Amino acid sequence: MLDAFCTAPLWECNQTLINVAQGKQPADIVIRHTTLVNVLTHELLEDADIALSCGRVAYVGFAGNTAQHCIGDQTQVIDAHGTYAAPAFMDAHIHVESAMIPPSEYACAVVPHGTSAILWDPHEAMNVAGIPALKQLIANAHEVPLKCMITPGSCIPAVPGFEDTGSSINADEIRELMALPNVVGLGEMMNDPGILSGDFQTLAKVNETLKSGKTVTGHFTMPDHDQALNAYAAAGISNCHESTRVEDMIAKLRLGMYGFMREGSAWHNLQELSQAITAYHIDPRMICLVSDDMHPEMLVSQGHLDRLLRMAVANGIDPITALQMVTINVAQCFGLDRDMGSLTPGKCADIVLLEDLESFNVVQTFIDGALVAKQGEALFSPPHFTWEDFMLNTMRINMPITKETFAISASESARTTQQATVRVIASESGSTLTAEEIHHLPVHNNHIECDPEHDILKAFVFERHHHTNSYAYGFVRGFGIHGALAQTVAHDAHNLLVVGDNDEDMARAANELIACGGGEIAVCDGEILGKVELPLLGLMSDKNVHEVAKEVAQMEHAWQTMGCSMASPFMTMGTPFPCMYS
Repeated sequence: MLDAFCTAPLWECNQTLINVAQGKQPADIVIRHTTLVNVLTHELLEDADIALSCGRVAYVGFAGNTAQHCIGDQTQVIDAHGTYAAPAFMDAHIHVESAMIPPSEYACAVVPHGTSAILWDPHEAMNVAGIPALKQLIANAHEVPLKCMITPGSCIPAVPGFEDTGSSINADEIRELMALPNVVGLGEMMNDPGILSGDFQTLAKVNETLKSGKTVTGHFTMPDHDQALNAYAAAGISNCHESTRVEDMIAKLRLGMYGFMREGSAWHNLQELSQAITAYHIDPRMICLVSDDMHPEMLVSQGHLDRLLRMAVANGIDPITALQMVTINVAQCFGLDRDMGSLTPGKCADIVLLEDLESFNVVQTFIDGALVAKQGEALFSPPHFTWEDFMLNTMRINMPITKETFAISASESARTTQQATVRVIASESGSTLTAEEIHHLPVHNNHIECDPEHDILKAFVFERHHHTNSYAYGFVRGFGIHGALAQTVAHDAHNLLVVGDNDEDMARAANELIACGGGEIAVCDGEILGKVELPLLGLMSDKNVHEVAKEVAQMEHAWQTMGCSMASPFMTMGTPFPCMYS
């Protein structure tokens, strides 16, 4: 199964590798005079040579030993003097859909930054259109060299009986998915109450994964480091990316779970969690750097895992340790280290040449021994991909949405006092966590009004999958905008969300997204300040990553113009809304 991500399985090519290592057969490529980052021994090996054949490493020479004996007339020799050779990077937890592009375009964004493999949980797409959507995305991923390793969504819907999703997945379907060669584990098990209560269906999904010998990924947010966390780990869940405090991650590490230090567009946890290594001196061998969710403009302008490596070093983590957290640690976490994670004989030739171990600027990226990116540019171009109709027609809302739709009726007592006591979802920039607050809002013409002066806005969720024309509403705080924001990217049900301080802008924002098939939009005083059309499942664009990045950058400018100071309001906006009430 693991060899599905290599040009050739080791048992088919080890005789060739044996011959190349001994000079009996020439190598395909020899990289010479580099400094090798050995992530197994935590060493820098100077003036090293690496010989490649069959898409794998055949020979590594250092300490005066060279690959001269591996060079033949047809061998490509690369003088890598002045560079550092490391295993190419692996992201242990990522949702490609959050980048608003399909995997083929995602590869164009991240491979030039040194990423060769992603452990991808496509539960966003699967919540909209289930297994058919997953299979479409896998087919699209086959068009590019990036190793898209799938951990199918475990919680679809995320909260059974509560969310209105487009699809659902049961244990029988998980068993079938585990047989797919692209699947290496189960997506984040966010139903921790189901695990702790021993819910049959929840445990059945975990158990089908364990039976297949694959990894169950985690999502544990409870503050209980004792019985609850022990029980969650005992279920067979191997890792967690949801630690926001250093003590949370250390508790998980102590109980045998891999700790994922997350730093994405909206969730900023790396600085806090890096203290596990720098202040508490925890052994880092079970810690990985992950991006989770990253917007396209960040990928294009700042990078992917190379960005996280720079941040890790800036926060006091040793560069080789940081590299271990995007290479060998990831491979071992998912049982992929037989083929990946280190530059050693027999392993896949997934290699990144770096300028230095501070900026981590990528000179060249190799995947399975093929040069796929150079000096920040991808050397491949995805062919045109024809999407099936069900991927393009997911906005199933046929009710008229007008400004009157957003009027919230007050109770009789509130009408009498001209004041309503309401629950408010309070969000904070850079965090997935929300808080409940109680506020008093004005009542006018028998309707509850928002309170922009105190940053309390209306929020509506419209079901978009099944033509039900149902919706829910409530109030939120933390966005600070004048106008309206709307989106169909909304973890995890991905219904149509609208937040605003006036009903007119909210109605226009909603109708614009229904008309274009989904996306993100900012409207202020009737004017569209920014718009990103996402016709693929209402989650992804059919444009290239650079075009989408420009559109998202315009959206960021629109947020700021509207008064929002959040790092990524659309990412934050999509998280708390399952807690709405109708």
